[in-house]
Amino acid sequence: MASAFRSAFSEKDFVVTAEIGPPKGTDIAQMIHHIDLIKDKVDALNVTDNQSSVMRIGSLAVCRLILDRGGEPILQLTCRDRNRLALQSELLSAAVLGVNNVLCLTGDYVSVGDHPQARPVFDLDSVQLLQTVGLLNDGTDLSGAELQGATNFFPGAVVTPEADPIEPQMIKFEKKIAAGAKFIQTQAIYDLENFKRFMEKAGRDGVKIMAGIVLLVSAGMARYMNKNVPGIFVPEELIDEMSTASKDDRIETGIRIAGRMIRQLREEKMCDGVHIMAIGKEERVPDILDAAA
Repeated sequence: MASAFRSAFSEKDFVVTAEIGPPKGTDIAQMIHHIDLIKDKVDALNVTDNQSSVMRIGSLAVCRLILDRGGEPILQLTCRDRNRLALQSELLSAAVLGVNNVLCLTGDYVSVGDHPQARPVFDLDSVQLLQTVGLLNDGTDLSGAELQGATNFFPGAVVTPEADPIEPQMIKFEKKIAAGAKFIQTQAIYDLENFKRFMEKAGRDGVKIMAGIVLLVSAGMARYMNKNVPGIFVPEELIDEMSTASKDDRIETGIRIAGRMIRQLREEKMCDGVHIMAIGKEERVPDILDAAA
């Protein structure tokens, strides 16, 4: 079956996805509520894979739940936790379960997560994982053996437009395109002028680029990201805007900022779509879409 997410890029001038974070435990009631709330308002739902190296329900299981509820899932797959055998097996499993979109990631290092004693794998990196997806789509595995049925994945990767210096990031970006990435999802952006400069460097021939939008919930969150999260920069004017909001209006202010950015990205045709990450506030994604008109 062809990917509906892939088709959206040829049918629409602006594609929207949102992120689903699986819970740490078997109570999935809230996650299911979020899936049902968002699935018909976006073109696909991207399911994180042990995000920030914190153990949670696996991405593939949640992707299948999204399919069962009528949504379009994007499987996140990290190289951190699996060797090449397990990565290929996971991809074949996704294919037979009807999951045809995959975002290929190297993965955060285990020292930042909740199991720092875990042994990281990193048998492959994101570029090699993209190459692996291409082989599986062509009907062979990494050892050169022929498959009993090929896959039909729509593969993607990530890039960090705010990286400083940007040159190493652009080299990796070009490698990912050469390795077969068909869509690119960026890390969080807040400085749209800087994003324009990135897009001028990146170009858009043959690949779809989606700007990552992370919902701001406080000025403190913005300052924390500036200080502690490499590749994310929140301009001072946005921090000031969040600072002047009352305690009861902080999230609404963040929603207005996200909506305003999405409108500008679309109206100025800066990119092919957006990926909304309302981390811990997934129920507010419809409000962000309303703010973006």
